[in-house]
Amino acid sequence: MTAAFDLAAIGAGLSFAEALGDLSHALDGSQAVVVSAPPGTGKTTLAPPLLANRSAGRVIVTQPRRVAARAAARRLAQLDGSALGDRVGFTVRGERTVGRSARIEFVTAGVLLRRMLDDPGLDGVDAVILDEVHERALETDLLIGLLSEVRELRDDLSVVAMSATLDAGRFAAVLGTDDAPAPIVDHDVPAFPLTERWAPSAAPRLDERGVTWPFLDHIANTAASAARDLRRDDPSADVLVFAPGAREVREIARRITASADGFDVRELHGQIPAAEQDAVIRGRTSGDPPRIIVTTSLAESSLTVPGVRLVVDSCLARHPQRDAARGMTGLVTTAAPRSSCVQRAGRATRQGPGTVVRCVDERTYAAAPARPAPEIAVADLADAALLLACWGAPGGAGLRMVDRPPADGLAEAVTVLRGLGALDDDGRATDEGRALARIPTDPRLARALRDGSPLVGARLAAEVVALLGGDLRVPDADVAQALIALRGGRTPDSRRWRSDADRFERLVSPTPGIRSDLDGIGLVIALAFPERIAQRVERTADGATFLLASGTRAGVRGALAATEWIAVADVARASGRAAAGSGAMVRAAASLSESQREIAASHLMTDRVEAEFVGGRVQARRERRIGAILRSSAPVRPSVDEGRDAVRRALRRDGLAVFTLSEAADTLRRRLALLHRELGDPWPDVSDAGLLASLDAWLASELDALAGGTPAGRIDLANALRRLLPWPAATRFDDLAPERLEVPTGSRIRIEYPPIDDDTARPVVAVKLQECFGWAETPRLVDGRVPVLFHLLSPAGRPLAVTDDLASFWSGPYAQVRAEMRGRYPKHPWPEDPWAAAPTRWTKNRAARESG
Repeated sequence: MTAAFDLAAIGAGLSFAEALGDLSHALDGSQAVVVSAPPGTGKTTLAPPLLANRSAGRVIVTQPRRVAARAAARRLAQLDGSALGDRVGFTVRGERTVGRSARIEFVTAGVLLRRMLDDPGLDGVDAVILDEVHERALETDLLIGLLSEVRELRDDLSVVAMSATLDAGRFAAVLGTDDAPAPIVDHDVPAFPLTERWAPSAAPRLDERGVTWPFLDHIANTAASAARDLRRDDPSADVLVFAPGAREVREIARRITASADGFDVRELHGQIPAAEQDAVIRGRTSGDPPRIIVTTSLAESSLTVPGVRLVVDSCLARHPQRDAARGMTGLVTTAAPRSSCVQRAGRATRQGPGTVVRCVDERTYAAAPARPAPEIAVADLADAALLLACWGAPGGAGLRMVDRPPADGLAEAVTVLRGLGALDDDGRATDEGRALARIPTDPRLARALRDGSPLVGARLAAEVVALLGGDLRVPDADVAQALIALRGGRTPDSRRWRSDADRFERLVSPTPGIRSDLDGIGLVIALAFPERIAQRVERTADGATFLLASGTRAGVRGALAATEWIAVADVARASGRAAAGSGAMVRAAASLSESQREIAASHLMTDRVEAEFVGGRVQARRERRIGAILRSSAPVRPSVDEGRDAVRRALRRDGLAVFTLSEAADTLRRRLALLHRELGDPWPDVSDAGLLASLDAWLASELDALAGGTPAGRIDLANALRRLLPWPAATRFDDLAPERLEVPTGSRIRIEYPPIDDDTARPVVAVKLQECFGWAETPRLVDGRVPVLFHLLSPAGRPLAVTDDLASFWSGPYAQVRAEMRGRYPKHPWPEDPWAAAPTRWTKNRAARESG
């Protein structure tokens, strides 16, 4: 029987040893537990052996980063007194040190996700510990969802989520049941005093290219000065400097090395060799010079660097960001969330009082976001959507998750995956999708590896995918030159890149006899991102602007600006001259030939006639395109169907405003609208929406005429609208809504029907007052439903009164109108008794002559 781990020996000097009893008690009553404890207390070291002692199977511990998984495994094996891989081992991308009998295995979250696709029941595993869940890494969030389903099938599987911040309650709710949350083991220790200092830079931190050189100088100078002061007070203390990314780490370290004598300046990030990472994490021995360690955010909480008493913080962070409008995703540098800055500062007080120097002022710090956005909310979700589909839960359906994938991001991911043939129409994973999911990289790069190998050779395809998937910097955006430098071992990333390329090459079938050196790079990129094939559309003094097949414009600088066609692997938002006025900047690309475009983007190529209804006429051009890129265009005569479609599109876009309605057409439409308003069916809806929904019922012949070249100005819609008259009800059309109204003088006055979009207006008759003498009953239309509104006019045609009740008008207001008007129009009759007067359209004298 395997010996138990000696928790007393392993936990010596670690404060979390005091919480082991609470954790064990919580596990007695629940298979899911949340642990909340500050960084450096020892939870990552002590929780795994505790669970291993409670079970017979293996304990898997996830870490968000490879360096943390390796460091935690080495540390625990050392404290256990066993060889690495014997009782404690690790598995990360491209590296595995774990024996068959190992009780504890540290892995990255991505490794466990793909392992679960082959072994969904986690056979032989009794417990899973999810470390650093507060970082809200996408893969860790996915694991929480998948493990919630596994636990429903396995009541013997323990799941422990460990967090370094105060949001433990949220994870407890997800890991628990509908009836009760998971128990929380909360371990806190008194913090050593922290001195905060502010050292803002006179230069801006960021510009369109990223972190500015002056700000990097400022960080280096601040760190070197603070380190010299610390050395005088405490020669045994080290300094930890936080930068947003590996490039900034290298630049800051180089500057500090050049200006600070007597210090051992080290880099710590995911792109340096594992041996160098381990050396930094082990700390220094007596007699070694004090260290200045420049690191990325990986040292915030996922691993501990011993001996640190001073933190210098750039207060910047790099994180993935999806830009839905431009269809691109990449890493962006922004202000670090305050919660991350607190984590960083805490590294200075793990062993005693410490100091943090923040390279911003207090106002800038306060304006930063309180905490980071969950990666699932901002990152590209193609890989996540594929993994969920392979699991059998498309979009996370049915899983208990901390946050659901956002609908828009998920929809984009599904579109991409369907284009790769990875998902069927129902969102389920295809055989191709399952094959892509087992390649540990973005599905688009996995597709480029599989499809590109037979075309350019397995080695080149693997090298390009390793470069693009490894988050390596590409100087001047030129992937070909970056590949040459990596092959020659001239960059710090060469060793890791070569190892990744070897691993990818082993995942595809060999391609003997096929070799396509640098000229095949663009094809591999285009196979991964066909929508990013781009054509140069403008040259500038600083570079060029390219139009991507997706419709995005992006700037390019350097040698690639002289290339006509490129395949873009990485494009990000930018501003200023670097973006060439496009709002985006190409970060990685390679040249592309015409034959390669046809291979990679055949599904995006179109050759069709584009007809438009412009200026009242149908015009057409034959256009050849790759997505949004117009390759050629020539005028042609459209077919009848193409012309009809163009007119339909114009009508849907602009409504009936494309026509000039004649008076007859406008009146007919208004009459029909009143009948539809008052009677409903069978009288038709003649609003814009109603007419556009029934074009074929009333406008078919006119559409054919327009499609054949007849100008819109020669189309009379009155005839077309008459086709909408419903038979046999149309026989009463003129009775229900007559075009004119006969008044007592015999005049037939035109009725002004209400606008079609006014549901309250009534038909109006504007008539001279004298023509209505003696008319008592107000006429009503639509079978008596709608009274006519009279505008009674003066002899000069000016309005005198508005009424829909003639009898009341003659009995009342008429007297006042008569008093005001008889002096102004003495030649016209203004009888005192309008009931007895004969209606007339003439003056008094002419009326007398007419009657005589």
